[in-house]
Amino acid sequence: MKLESPKHVVEKSPETVFNFLTNVENYKQLMPDTATKFEVLGEDRFVFALKGMPEIVLELKESIPYNEVILGAASEKMPFTLNAQIKQLTENSSEVQLLFDGEFNSMVSMMIKSPIQKFINTLVEKMEHI
Repeated sequence: MKLESPKHVVEKSPETVFNFLTNVENYKQLMPDTATKFEVLGEDRFVFALKGMPEIVLELKESIPYNEVILGAASEKMPFTLNAQIKQLTENSSEVQLLFDGEFNSMVSMMIKSPIQKFINTLVEKMEHI
């Protein structure tokens, strides 16, 4: 299952956006109001839960300075990645898009598609406040 957020302009340099997204503590600021839990588990790992969904542990998998930050599920039960792509527009503005890629059976995909789409849309929208 592949999902994309809309592209969102953030009035920050790509370096600022990248540094924000590579610090897992900062994801608390991006969580939707439906988040019922957020806890940092280590330098590159955090757990969160949304109302009506199980807890998910995400970890920083890869980063390409100022262009891309890839988070992935720490559990093999629900393997997926969340890829933040950062594109410089001007010296002090960036375009950010989140790409979700997960491997789920069709039943699970149907159940989680809408909540995951809303989740990634909220994350990218809240980036304008970083």
